[in-house]
Amino acid sequence: MRYFVTGAAGFIGGHLTAALLADGHQVTGLDDLSTGQMSNLDAATSHPGFTFTEGTILDHGLVTRLAAGADVIFHLAAAVGSFVIRDHTLEAMRTNIHGTENVVDAALAAGAVLVAASTSEIYGKNTKIGLREDDDRILGSPLRSRWSYAEAKAIDESLIEATTREKGLQAVIVRLFNTVGPRQTGRYGMVIPRFTRQALAGEPLTVYGTGEQIRCFCHVHDVIPALTGLAATPAAYGLAVNLGSTEQVTINTLAAKIITAAGSPSAITHGSYLDAYGPGYEDMQRRVPDCTLATSLTGFHPTRTLDTIIRDVIHDQTASRNTVAAAVSAS
Repeated sequence: MRYFVTGAAGFIGGHLTAALLADGHQVTGLDDLSTGQMSNLDAATSHPGFTFTEGTILDHGLVTRLAAGADVIFHLAAAVGSFVIRDHTLEAMRTNIHGTENVVDAALAAGAVLVAASTSEIYGKNTKIGLREDDDRILGSPLRSRWSYAEAKAIDESLIEATTREKGLQAVIVRLFNTVGPRQTGRYGMVIPRFTRQALAGEPLTVYGTGEQIRCFCHVHDVIPALTGLAATPAAYGLAVNLGSTEQVTINTLAAKIITAAGSPSAITHGSYLDAYGPGYEDMQRRVPDCTLATSLTGFHPTRTLDTIIRDVIHDQTASRNTVAAAVSAS
C-alpha cells in the first residue's frame, strides 16, 4: 500500500514510517523540520520505498501533490510542546488549523483514508479517571495561551467530523495521551525525556507546581500498531479514539523513578509554572484515559509498563551521549 505521513521526521512519525516500510509498504514523508529531525528517519532514508520532502502542511499545493495516489494518510504534523505553544502561539494555531484543513482537502481529493492525530489536551481540566471520547471538555479562559493548542485541535476534530459526515471522507481521529519512547526530545517540554536528560547529567530534576499532578504514559511501540490498526478498521471511521496507558503516576514519583533507574545523584527541585511557562499557562491535576473503544476496535492493550518506558528512554539517551562523546574525542 501507499502511505503519506505528515510530520514524518517527528518522534512518532519516524517510528511509524519505519514500521510501515518494514511491512513492505511505500511511504511518502513530509516535514518542515521545525521540531522534527532527520535523525528520526535514519532507518528510512536509504529505503527504496521511501521518499521525503522538506516542506510545510501550510502549502496546499504541495500537500495535495504528495497525497495523490495514497491509500492512507497519517496526519501527525503539528506545532506541539508547551514551549512552542508559549513562544509561537499564532504560528502554532495557524499550522494546526490551516495545515489540517489542507490535509483534509488532500485526503478527500485522493480518496484516501485519513488517520489524524489529536490530543488528550482536548479534555482540558476534566479530571475524571477514565476519560471517554464523549466526555465534556473543561477548558480555561481562551485568553490564556495554555489552551490555544486544545482549541486548535478541537477545531481540527470538528473539521474532520464534518467532512466525514457531509462529504464522505473516511477518517478516524486519534487522541494521544502522552506517547513516549526512544528518540523523543525534551526540548519542547516533554517531561520524561527532560527528566532523563537532567538525571544523566547529574542535574536537579525540575518539577513544576506541586508535583502531585497525575499522568499516564504510553510507549510509542504500543501506539504504532494501534494507529495502523485503526487505519484498516472501517468501523473506526468517523470516530475519535483514545490511545494511551491507564497506569497512573504523579510527577514527583516519576522524577524519583527516573533518578533511581538512571543511578543518578540528582535531587528533585520544585519551580513555579509562572517562571517556566509565563503568565498564560495553567495546568490540570489529572488526565487518565478510558481506552475501551480502541480495545474493541483493534484489540489495543499496552504491554509496556512505565518502568519499561523509563528504561528505554535512558538507554536511548545514554547511547546518544556516548556517540557525541566519541565524536568529540575523535575530533
